[in-house]
Amino acid sequence: MIPQDTIVALATPSGSGAIAIIRLSGDDAITIASKVFASVSGKDITRQRTHTIHLGHITDGQKTYDQVLLSLFKGPNSYTGENTVEISCHGSTYIQQQIIQLLLRSGSRMANAGEFTLRAFLNGKLDLSQAEAVADLIASDNEASHQIAMQQMRGGFSNEIAKLREELLNFASLIELELDFSEEDVEFADRSQFTELLQRITFVLKRLIDSFAVGNVIKNGIPVAIVGEPNVGKSTLLNALLNEERAIVSDIAGTTRDTIEDELVINGIGFRFIDTAGIRETEDVVESIGIKKTFEKIEQAQVVVYLVDGFELTSDSTQLDRLKIEFERVKNQFPLKPLIIIGNKADKLNKEQTDAILNAIPELFLISAKNNIGIEELKNKLLSFVNTGALIKNETIVTNTRHYDSLFKALEEVHKVQFGIQSNLPADLMAIDIRQALYYFGEITGQVTNDELLGNIFANFCIGK
Repeated sequence: MIPQDTIVALATPSGSGAIAIIRLSGDDAITIASKVFASVSGKDITRQRTHTIHLGHITDGQKTYDQVLLSLFKGPNSYTGENTVEISCHGSTYIQQQIIQLLLRSGSRMANAGEFTLRAFLNGKLDLSQAEAVADLIASDNEASHQIAMQQMRGGFSNEIAKLREELLNFASLIELELDFSEEDVEFADRSQFTELLQRITFVLKRLIDSFAVGNVIKNGIPVAIVGEPNVGKSTLLNALLNEERAIVSDIAGTTRDTIEDELVINGIGFRFIDTAGIRETEDVVESIGIKKTFEKIEQAQVVVYLVDGFELTSDSTQLDRLKIEFERVKNQFPLKPLIIIGNKADKLNKEQTDAILNAIPELFLISAKNNIGIEELKNKLLSFVNTGALIKNETIVTNTRHYDSLFKALEEVHKVQFGIQSNLPADLMAIDIRQALYYFGEITGQVTNDELLGNIFANFCIGK
């Protein structure tokens, strides 16, 4: 059911600012706005053309609250598909509150989270995956996540799914037609063409499902744990990567007793760096808790940066052997996590010492966090763990867990249909699996929905959008 009442909400962030925008949407939006808006030129805004802007005052009887600009958008040519009014007022929180309360008294109600976009979906202005992309676009904080959200909002993902669904639907219709003529034993759907279609659908679904691994890290950022023994320069490295004094740096071992996190965007990809407490045997209760958290963060991280004191490796020959054993322990404990072994304080090493260390541990990456040596190379190394090929080619990338789940279930149903053709199963059995595949395609774009699904999706939106 498409709601008929008129909703109102602040469309800009709450708090004081230069301006604020208050949005109204619904059949009576223009009528309600006309009750509180007095044009400086005396115009009746209910008689004005769509997509026009008017200067005037918001008044309540003899009281004037503000001079504003009022923008008119008449349905269906608006974001929501309904009559929409946007009032641009000065950004005082008092003014915002007074205008909203005045509009509520005049016949509107407060909008729920995401209700403007929900109405855009219900009125056919956006499909469901495009509506979800609106929330992703608002939340995007780097170039890659912004690019993916824009591509999805423009309908790239929807168009790909819609095309597959339409082709499958055409064959489904022929299969269903065969059921009406089951006694005549005729085939309307060419099985060889149907097999080719299913192979093409399988290829596309697998590509989209595989893209989720990249899309998920782009959307949520890649957690990188910086670990190692105390006083090897973990906090200095975090500060060098972020180019700010984020973590406390001290000559005293065990300065970092808790995890410190911050985010850095490298070439449009977000990385969440976690500076952890130094790993060592200790009787300090607080420090031991920090070390326990370190191993928890390694568990959560997707990339582990293991930092050692490169200068100490040259002063004690047993250090190299001990570190090799420690590296193997981390690799064995977390075999699926990329491990970058870094030797810090490279500025203190001469060429002979450097060559000796690299010969002993070839995979070691030498830097100087204090002097900013090797930091850019480290960033490039981190970036190499992200498969940005699909992003560069502007291919469709799945970032939404709900979409991933529906694609996976659709692929399972397609596999069942393929098995049905190979096994020469009756058309009525294949029709069941085809309908189910179509159902999961429809779930993505919103052709199949329920109130609970919509409630879960739009509850994550901000009010005013």
